[in-house]
Amino acid sequence: QVQLVESGGGLVQAGGSLRLSCAASGRTVNRYAMGWFRQAPGKEREFVAAINWSGGSTSYADSVKGRFTISRDNAKNTVYLQMNSLKPEDTAVYYCAARRYVNTDYRTEEYDDWGQGTQITVSS
Repeated sequence: QVQLVESGGGLVQAGGSLRLSCAASGRTVNRYAMGWFRQAPGKEREFVAAINWSGGSTSYADSVKGRFTISRDNAKNTVYLQMNSLKPEDTAVYYCAARRYVNTDYRTEEYDDWGQGTQITVSS
């Protein structure tokens, strides 16, 4: 089993930036696809971004495309989410997830291991 721990969340003003990190332990994730999801109060968890095992393929939700960038450092067993031009509607708990497969997917049910989440609040 993989343990995932997110960090880097917090409060930021609209237009600002944050960088989330997701550190994996328990086993290496360098052959796994990794994803970021988010869940706002009263809403379902939704896909944000995903990256394949090598980092050579990424995908994004339309709502964050051009503003967020997912990346990974397999030597550090860590995945990142750089978030720029943040908007109040980006406010949510952000979760890191691991998929025991090399390619990405946007569906929550395709991911096997999840972190506890980190809160992002964007003030207007």
